[in-house]
Amino acid sequence: MVVSAEMQKILGLARRENASDIHIVAGLPPLFRINGEIMLSDVPPLSREDTARLSMELLNDEQKETFRREWELCCSLYEENLGRFRISIYYHAANPEMAIRPVMDHIKTREELYLPEQVEDLTRLSGGLVLLTGPTGSGKTTTMNFMIDIINTERRCKIIAIEDPVEYVHRQKKAVIVQQELHTDVKSFSRALVHVLRQNPDVICIGEMRDLETTETALIAAETGHLVIATCHTPNAFQTVERIVSIFPENKQPQIFTQLANCLQGIVAQRLVPSADKKNRRLVTEVLIMEPAARKHIRDRELHLLVNVIQMGRRKGMHTMDDSLVELYEAGEITYDTAINNSYDPASLRDRIHKQIYPQNE
Repeated sequence: MVVSAEMQKILGLARRENASDIHIVAGLPPLFRINGEIMLSDVPPLSREDTARLSMELLNDEQKETFRREWELCCSLYEENLGRFRISIYYHAANPEMAIRPVMDHIKTREELYLPEQVEDLTRLSGGLVLLTGPTGSGKTTTMNFMIDIINTERRCKIIAIEDPVEYVHRQKKAVIVQQELHTDVKSFSRALVHVLRQNPDVICIGEMRDLETTETALIAAETGHLVIATCHTPNAFQTVERIVSIFPENKQPQIFTQLANCLQGIVAQRLVPSADKKNRRLVTEVLIMEPAARKHIRDRELHLLVNVIQMGRRKGMHTMDDSLVELYEAGEITYDTAINNSYDPASLRDRIHKQIYPQNE
């Protein structure tokens, strides 16, 4: 695919500015998200015709047909001098526009990504389901690629990843890696997963568990000895389990609670928040590692008690999102307002921080 000089200029400027996202919107210059904030680029405003032309020139014929039929499309773009980008094309006022994400050109270390140690531990499991959760743009795909790289470095196995789209292309180290892209290599997550199970994989990575068929097949794969790593758009451990079960009809939900209790190995929820100096973002995480108490709570549908398991499991590296916020605040990495604004229970977090600052008042 030939990328026009106009688009190369936009992509190159975004790389130089270290933008995490590019927004191509009619009536405005290209917009860059830098350290979490949207900024106007120093490029002339784009007309409706400009955004439609720039969007369509990045698609092959099959992708154009899919976009016309579905009205939305995610795909990847590789430009030799600028690297790989993830592209999401959508309609706005009946006109195509885009959100583009520059993709990393190398895998960062766990320390550079601010990931907890337990993420590495989860990659060394021989089977079961590991879920990476959080809102769009919270770094779930980055974490998944980090986990794939750890497995690729340490184990002689076969990894199959189904992605929408492929962001980072892994090179073979010890593992055989097959990366399949939605709408390019496979038609859907659910159909791809059925065939993946016939390809003798050890590890299966799923870009998103978004429907009943995909989720059902992923649970079966995790129960039958495969390590399955998948992402979900949920904010914490409790709501992740709740969301997965709610996908299924009511008469099947008891079975799903049992399957999750048996095969779930861990949940890592994550979110990116502004650093104290506003120059970067910091990763905030919640970690649940499955143990007998957690499995019992899921089996008995006592999901609200999972937070107790996390609080009791701090010695094993488990922690809540608020624990992570407090740690970052005390280290001076984020501001007090950022901690409070990103807490699930701001009043409780205020009290907790106050007690740690003024313990003599207790």
